[in-house]
Amino acid sequence: MTNPPETVLTESHRVFCDGATDISAGAVLGHPRVWLEIDEKGYVECGYCDRRFVLKGGPADQATGQQAA
Repeated sequence: MTNPPETVLTESHRVFCDGATDISAGAVLGHPRVWLEIDEKGYVECGYCDRRFVLKGGPADQATGQQAA
């Protein structure tokens, strides 16, 4: 298994990804906005950009150097 390119720590089970959330121009440089649901594993990965969203305090939370969403 390869490491995802970016990991985002979140407090919500439902998150969205457009591949450009940190870009001031928005999704112009990203991908279509998709809504993702974190399941019992405690994380979900975007099918477009492989960004991983980890539920804070969940089973996959190893909060070392994570950024909160």
